[in-house]
Amino acid sequence: MSDPYSIPRRPTLGVKVGGVTIGGDAPVVVQSMTNTDTEDYLATALQTAELARAGSELVRITVNTPEAAAAVPKIREHLDRLGLSVPLIGDFHYNGHRLLTDHPECAQALAKYRINPGNVGHGKKRDEQFAQMIELACKYDKPVRIGVNWGSLDQDLLARIMDENAKRPEPKDAVQIMREAMVTSALESAEKAVEIGLPADHIVLSCKVSGVQDLIAIYRELSARSRFALHLGLTEAGMGSKGIVASTAAMGVLLQEGIGDTIRVSLTPEPGGKRTGEVIVAQEMLQTMGLRAFTPMVAACPGCGRTTSTFFQELASTIQEYVRAQMPQWRTEYDGVENMTLAVMGCVVNGPGESKHANIGISLPGTGEVPAAPVFEDGEKTVTLRGDNIAEEFKAIVDRYVARTYQRKLHP
Repeated sequence: MSDPYSIPRRPTLGVKVGGVTIGGDAPVVVQSMTNTDTEDYLATALQTAELARAGSELVRITVNTPEAAAAVPKIREHLDRLGLSVPLIGDFHYNGHRLLTDHPECAQALAKYRINPGNVGHGKKRDEQFAQMIELACKYDKPVRIGVNWGSLDQDLLARIMDENAKRPEPKDAVQIMREAMVTSALESAEKAVEIGLPADHIVLSCKVSGVQDLIAIYRELSARSRFALHLGLTEAGMGSKGIVASTAAMGVLLQEGIGDTIRVSLTPEPGGKRTGEVIVAQEMLQTMGLRAFTPMVAACPGCGRTTSTFFQELASTIQEYVRAQMPQWRTEYDGVENMTLAVMGCVVNGPGESKHANIGISLPGTGEVPAAPVFEDGEKTVTLRGDNIAEEFKAIVDRYVARTYQRKLHP
């Protein structure tokens, strides 16, 4: 694993969200959002717990009704009983000023408030209601994410920028105006928040769009014009490979430039699919870039005409699932185990060489090869596996390697 600071980060202010720091010199933080009805406090608490156990370091929940606001303290209490301290972020639109005022227990239980300046109100009420939410954040000493979304952009601000653009000798095109409006909305809202009394190190900015090039251009501008911590993510990224590719293409460019302090991969789950998929994608994005380490990664060959058997594919999947399942326990017992690398290879061409590069690797026989699977640990061949029990034997080798290699943590 690369040095986690090998990619220079753009300097931003550190923001404390519960026990998690966003920005400053902290590593990039993974967050996610529930899709349960928050009024059902138990379902929301259980999904939040599932996301937290998968590795989400912050979890956002919808707070849209008085009943949802009343459920927030119950969700927090249930998580605490489970021993999960993951901070909860309240997602507010339209009526957040009323909900936070009428439900002080909700305001206190949340670790951060998300405010969308495009729908906090209209006209004079917009300024009043935005100010009310900021004053409540000051009262309860809570950070705020000012989250602009291109689907709900402040129409008055957009009209103002369009009027200013029309007077330019060389007017910008519609895409450039949209980008400028989003950046302006975020920065002007942050300035208002600071004027009201919210410290700058209590503010996170985001500008959510669904276009890759739009996201890159907007965040480059945001980063150049402010020191506020930045939350990255495409909105409405989509399902499956489309959502994964779009999110990693956009955020990968920005992260490589040192832009971004917290990320969310906004995937639409497959029907019946788990919400935790977005957490795993975010983790793997950061880990493959060398920015964080969350769980041992398994390298596996793609297969070719030399590997007509599917056994190496099945073993690679089995081992990846196994180490993910073991990580909650390993993480509490061993230091550094998340940096371990494994390889499951399918034939003699690259199998032994790739296996030697991993901490633990196995080279399975390809078509027509001798039915034997050499195992390598830290570059040295230690054993050759044969027969029908290779998967279980290889798991046992991994377990022994972890216990032997990584220092046990001292618990009070």
